[in-house]
Amino acid sequence: MEKKLDSVSARVDTSSSSSGDACLQNGSRRGVAARLKKFFMCSSTKPPSISTENSIEDELELSAVRHRPEALEQLEAQTRFSRKELQILYRGFKNECPSGVVNEDTFKEIYAQFFPQGDASTYAHFLFNAFDTDHNGSVSFEDFVMGLSILLRGSVQEKLNWAFNLYDINKDGYITKEEMLDIIKSIYDMMGKCTYPILKEETPRQHVEIFFQKMDKNRDGVVTIDEFIDCCQNDENIMRSMQLFENVI
Repeated sequence: MEKKLDSVSARVDTSSSSSGDACLQNGSRRGVAARLKKFFMCSSTKPPSISTENSIEDELELSAVRHRPEALEQLEAQTRFSRKELQILYRGFKNECPSGVVNEDTFKEIYAQFFPQGDASTYAHFLFNAFDTDHNGSVSFEDFVMGLSILLRGSVQEKLNWAFNLYDINKDGYITKEEMLDIIKSIYDMMGKCTYPILKEETPRQHVEIFFQKMDKNRDGVVTIDEFIDCCQNDENIMRSMQLFENVI
């Protein structure tokens, strides 16, 4: 698993418009994949004993932390994770977030550890909002697992819906050029020194124009969920980049 993910280390290549689009799509997903790989490695360094497994299960249902996650059986039914996988995920989540929830500042601190070559704060902000589905300013274990289930085990349609939600910053059902520009800039900032060749100031906006030429079919200046999904499903580079999430756990 580690060898597979390391072989696709983050690099933006702007040598052509088509490869540029592919690298931007890959860049955002590689960022998440790298974070997930580290998370799972940290959470599974010690094989659990029977007593440890029992204590984890007890924590899931009877923990005295400020936020109690839903019953294990309910999460198992709502996600595509097995009971064992949920136990591993919870152990890692509690290690990073002992209170049982994570706010945006903490989320940014955790995420920044894995992108020291750049500034991941803005992209982490967008990612946090995508996981915080009820928009209450915190991500619970349930929020985390539900989002992760889509990213790792969801159908193509579910993954693209999740990606659209990430790019639709104000959640009005449309992606504007400014929203896309904010996301692309945040990806470049996060990747920092890993970008090659050295970026010109106008490069992010050029990518936005390329993006809209492909997706904004009716030329009304915004991209709808239908336009987004239709274009992505017919783009081999984008479909291939989605496979980066497979077999993370």
